[in-house]
Amino acid sequence: MSPQALEHLYDRHAPALFAFLLHLTRDESDTRDALQEVFVRIAKRPELLVEVRSERDFLLRLSHNLAIDLMRRRATRRRAHDALGLEPASPFAPSADPDQAAFRDQLATAMSSLPDEQRAVVHLKLWEGLTFEAIASLLSIPPNTAASRYRYGLDKLREHLRPLYNEIQ
Repeated sequence: MSPQALEHLYDRHAPALFAFLLHLTRDESDTRDALQEVFVRIAKRPELLVEVRSERDFLLRLSHNLAIDLMRRRATRRRAHDALGLEPASPFAPSADPDQAAFRDQLATAMSSLPDEQRAVVHLKLWEGLTFEAIASLLSIPPNTAASRYRYGLDKLREHLRPLYNEIQ
């Protein structure tokens, strides 16, 4: 793969992959490492993309797998990080509007409170607009499992964000 082709691939997909990985890893450093690894793998083995129907789906699946591997390798560090109770990393752009910034912070906190499996499905459904069939294929789970994780994730998000909604009303 030429450097220009890799650069074009990166420009098209890196922002979406970064947001997805950040929801999975909850750590910007891990996210950057996983994103870099995705494109290093593609640069080393461009044939991986030859018979792929959807580049984005393939890259999301590869990102998911690399994130899981990275999280397993760094399990000790993750437990220490979580024990410190640090603020969750937010995939949302900063906002000058205080209300919008507060909502984004609450949403990031709500998303980070979801179990990893639910957070991945919710992100892929809401931010990537994937179908349950596509999510199931990407995460190697049955479509009904993807739908259930989405439903449970949304229920938890509603519960977490309800006080903010009631305050707005």
